[in-house]
Amino acid sequence: MKSLIDILDLSVEEIDSLIKTSEDSIGNPGDYADACRRKKLATLFFEPSTRTRLSFEAAMYELGGNVLSVAGGGTSSAAKGESVADTAKVVSCYADIIAIRHPKEGAAYVAAQNATVPVINAGDGGHCHPTQTLADLLTIKREKGGFSGLTVGVCGDLKFGRTVHSLINALSRYDGMKFVLISPEELKVPSYVKNETLKKKGIPYEQTTDMSDALPELDILYMTRIQKERFFNEEDYLRLKDTYILTPDKLRNARHDLCIMHPLPRVNEISVAVDSDPRACYFRQALNGKYIRMALILMLLERAVKI
Repeated sequence: MKSLIDILDLSVEEIDSLIKTSEDSIGNPGDYADACRRKKLATLFFEPSTRTRLSFEAAMYELGGNVLSVAGGGTSSAAKGESVADTAKVVSCYADIIAIRHPKEGAAYVAAQNATVPVINAGDGGHCHPTQTLADLLTIKREKGGFSGLTVGVCGDLKFGRTVHSLINALSRYDGMKFVLISPEELKVPSYVKNETLKKKGIPYEQTTDMSDALPELDILYMTRIQKERFFNEEDYLRLKDTYILTPDKLRNARHDLCIMHPLPRVNEISVAVDSDPRACYFRQALNGKYIRMALILMLLERAVKI
């Protein structure tokens, strides 16, 4: 594997290896301080981002490397009409590895096909977000001890939610999984995700519009925001944006060891009053994003040398 475009590019064994490296870097940061000395990461972000971009950059700095950053298409030659393919070819001349976020599905794949260095998909439209999924998996591993036999509720925008699509694809490869898909009718999981992943593999799932009824059976609740940027008109967004708001009161019937996750940013779908609940894992999840991206950068750079 030269690049990472989709979470399915990684085998279960490779994911386990990345998690192991991440946990080792948490316990032994000094062992990784010079691992990428004199290496450069280019972060090409043509969509707004806080956690993903900064965690990539922090990861590279933690590894002793350097960062070249483009934040926003308006600050790059994309504003002049340069193609993703040409951008990838040019940036390959300056950097050893590229992380790209782009509003168009498939843009990261095009970049990988044209770059001469490894490319990491940091989110392509509503398609997928593999490094967020790796951060999610590291969080689940650290909070729950493993992946098998879990009931996972995903809630909110399941139609455009690339983090949800990637997470379902990843967790579907572990034994004993069950999914509860919680969304408004208009924002259900796309049929291709259900047909090609859940139904094809015989993974049990249920669909509901009621978060409160689903909560008592969940080991993990993965909240997502209703994404304003994915809507074609503001009226539909305003009608749906407050469909789900998690509050301490709603958590009264939830399991004591529930793991509450969110890829962030949140708008108001999780009340700030939930932040003090020990079951709230989303800020630990954000920190885990740095560690898993450190491991991924190391893996891809090591493999690039061997190719």
